[in-house]
Amino acid sequence: MDEVFKALADASRRRLLDGLNARDGQTLRELCAGLDMARQSVSKHLAVLEAANLVTTVWRGREKLHYLNAEPINAITERWINRYHRERVRALADLKTALEQEPMDTAEFVYTTYINTTPERLWQALTDPAFTRRYWGVAVETDWEKGSVMTWEQEGVRISDPAQVVLESEPYRRLVYTWHTFTPEWAERFGFDEALLAKVAAEARSKVAFDIEPLGKMVKLTVVHDGFEPGSTVLESIRQGWPAVVSSLKSLLETGEALPSAPGTAPEEENPRP
Repeated sequence: MDEVFKALADASRRRLLDGLNARDGQTLRELCAGLDMARQSVSKHLAVLEAANLVTTVWRGREKLHYLNAEPINAITERWINRYHRERVRALADLKTALEQEPMDTAEFVYTTYINTTPERLWQALTDPAFTRRYWGVAVETDWEKGSVMTWEQEGVRISDPAQVVLESEPYRRLVYTWHTFTPEWAERFGFDEALLAKVAAEARSKVAFDIEPLGKMVKLTVVHDGFEPGSTVLESIRQGWPAVVSSLKSLLETGEALPSAPGTAPEEENPRP
């Protein structure tokens, strides 16, 4: 956490985070345009933010896009704010709220965390129903081969659709698949009315990618959920849900216990529903 506090102590770095909070997924050139700072200085500040995991990057062709990452703020909240509730950390609570709750002007979600595990173990946790049920409450039936159809199951609701498929599958490195179909059975089980079901069902199908990168004794996991149109209702739901799911996954792999609040909460409140 020392790196996080060090990164947040500099006003220029906080301005960079503010810029990404206003519009996520910016290039270095775009970030420089909003600051009265040399390109080299901005690069150095971004390197500090990346080292603290407050910023994560994704390559889109030749462009390197920068995304604000709320995971370190979650960790600070769990260790300090939730435990002690002291006034002197109110600023961190406000920053957490800004990072996680303010709508961002980008049609995708990016989240990075570091887990004390192995790529093999993390892959198993992402693909084995025995694992996914524990931290997510979801099970997927598929052979995890590229192009294979996926059947989703959660709390007795089974969702099958030819368009629910595995898009990429590189064991221990990268997994990509399409998001689930919104069915009447799903809506009834999780309390979605007909109007909301019609709204989310009309949206284009999105996809989620998990990139796994070994870093010494740790593994870097980056979740990218994209394919949304601006103003997507589904996007707003998964922005609230993925941090809870990934935190529960991390807890399960590192402690043997998933977070008690992750599975079973309403989709609009906590978890992205499959």
